[in-house]
Amino acid sequence: MNGTVLTSLALSLVLTLALETGFFLLIGKRNRKDLLLLLLVNVITNPVVVLSYWLVVLYTYWNTRIILIPLELLAILIEGYYFKKYGNDFRRPLLFSLAANAFSFGVGVLIQQIT
Repeated sequence: MNGTVLTSLALSLVLTLALETGFFLLIGKRNRKDLLLLLLVNVITNPVVVLSYWLVVLYTYWNTRIILIPLELLAILIEGYYFKKYGNDFRRPLLFSLAANAFSFGVGVLIQQIT
């Protein structure tokens, strides 16, 4: 597999875990079980989204936004589902998932523009 894809997978996962953990703490959440859940759902969803994105980009000529939007929305829905089903302190799990992913995605875009 292409080294760029593997690097992208690893970097994306590490940044997502760091940023979404920071978001979790920034909004005042402190429940350890919920933090662990946040980490686990991201370990599951992030590599799937990033790898799917890369595979579609490498093997099609589709617009990257057309690829990215459904993948991100699917990750938000899946994570929101798990936060609702297994979380202790998520009053609005889907909204939390949307906000955490938007925060992480937005900071990622800023990092890409700076570098």
